[in-house]
Amino acid sequence: QVQLVESGGGMVQAGGSLRLSCAASGRTFSRYAMGWFRQAPGKEREFVAAIKWNGGSTYSSDSVKGRFTISRDNAENTVYLQMNSLKPEDTAVYYCAAGLAPQTPLYWGQGTQVTVSS
Repeated sequence: QVQLVESGGGMVQAGGSLRLSCAASGRTFSRYAMGWFRQAPGKEREFVAAIKWNGGSTYSSDSVKGRFTISRDNAENTVYLQMNSLKPEDTAVYYCAAGLAPQTPLYWGQGTQVTVSS
């Protein structure tokens, strides 16, 4: 069992940056691939970015490629999402997820709101 707690969301103007953090409980954090997903009002939850258990490979959606960077610190049981050049269409609730493979979550955090104003 893995418990995930996101932080770092907030409101920012277009072009700005935010850094999301996801703290995981449990000593098995380093066994899991970690990912970020988001859900905008009236839309389905979508994949944003993922990273393998050892940080050796990362994946991101076309909509955020070149702007968002996922990273992890297994010693701190934490995964990060650095978001730069934010756009109003990035506005959503962002969820941290853990799974045995990237993009296949088993566990979810409660979400953190990101709002980008134009």
